[in-house]
Amino acid sequence: MPDLIVLTWEQVDRLVASLAESVGRNYDVVLAISRGGLVPAGMLAYRLDLREILVASVEFYRSDGSMHDAPQFLHFPDAVLLNGRRVLVVDEVWETGETMTAVLTRVRDAGGHVSSAVLHYKPGRSRVAGHPDHWADEVEDWIRYPYKAGA
Repeated sequence: MPDLIVLTWEQVDRLVASLAESVGRNYDVVLAISRGGLVPAGMLAYRLDLREILVASVEFYRSDGSMHDAPQFLHFPDAVLLNGRRVLVVDEVWETGETMTAVLTRVRDAGGHVSSAVLHYKPGRSRVAGHPDHWADEVEDWIRYPYKAGA
């Protein structure tokens, strides 16, 4: 069973700083995957001097820890906000990769030029081809972020 890593705000800030260096500044808009990606997306947007942050509300893991068969889109930005734009999609973790992959597909379908960024990449748990374009750390353990309930 994987260990639990409990992160501090300072550690999250260092991860975001590392991610910002990797990502660069060649984007028009940040698209945060809610809920977990909201905080890192906001922190990253500050570091990249991007003021426009869109939100994709997606549920894959239920509150009880079980999973849907596929990511469920609860809200997604209108295609006009993505078409022809350089979009950086941000989430806190690439675990199975299915949520990020579904969001990337929708952005591409809307005409956006897209890249993915996560704080943590778990290659041993990924169930999709490929990997994030940018990640700050590679782990297999469970992560508890300081902004999540019960942290």
